[in-house]
Amino acid sequence: MSAEIFDPAELATISMTPAAQVHVRRQLAREGADALRLGITESGCNGYMYELSYLADRPANGRSFLFDDLTVVVDDEDWALVQGTVIDYVTEGLNSALTFKNPNATAECGCGESFSITNET
Repeated sequence: MSAEIFDPAELATISMTPAAQVHVRRQLAREGADALRLGITESGCNGYMYELSYLADRPANGRSFLFDDLTVVVDDEDWALVQGTVIDYVTEGLNSALTFKNPNATAECGCGESFSITNET
């Protein structure tokens, strides 16, 4: 049996692994964008899906998280659903993708693209 311990301070932010930062920087350069927006949409087999978009300009509203020269923006209305999330870039066999470890999610679909939350805040 294992237990995970979450530090409440970690829930006040999002984080990215070095592999995710390298991947996102490469994508931003390819798109000619300045920032990555991490959003949520109501969809998928579990209720919510992560939605990523590239921003030409950093918006004035929302929460911005800086990883050296990389900015990730989360809209205020999505914040309660993604706070504390760790973004990673994982390669399995020939496939590579961004993954999300979201401490707010109570269930995830098999592909990891959608999730549900029992007690929404």
